[in-house]
Amino acid sequence: MAAEAPRTAQQRKQDTLTRLGRDLDAWVASADREGNAHLVPLSFLWDGGALTLATAESSPTARNLRASQRVRMSVGTTRDVILIDGTVETFSRETVPVDLADAFAARLWDARVGTTRYAYFRVTPRRIQAWREENEIAGRDLMRAGHWLV
Repeated sequence: MAAEAPRTAQQRKQDTLTRLGRDLDAWVASADREGNAHLVPLSFLWDGGALTLATAESSPTARNLRASQRVRMSVGTTRDVILIDGTVETFSRETVPVDLADAFAARLWDARVGTTRYAYFRVTPRRIQAWREENEIAGRDLMRAGHWLV
């Protein structure tokens, strides 16, 4: 099967923003202090500049994100992927900004209620890559050092 013609960088950015606003789930990769990798699927909220995640405070992912303040995320499929490397800001149930928690609850679920204590993690992208096929690999960088290239 022949691949479609590669998208322009501008089209790839637009497609990326559309997916971030539409999709609900991502693969979230983190590592502990010894470098042991941990990978989990988590729901996310995109607000146009950052992604917000929530997971149990005691989970390996929460511990890793709090300690390293870095994350790698993947949205989409292997033939239409978005990779995001970002810095992480952590909020507890008590410190999460109300507007952020309300927006997360409206789109996904309310992590402030229930017996399990959840932490919120706001991911600010530092690098974003997106590609569909091999013919888009060369131009896959859309953001570097937190700045859009297109």
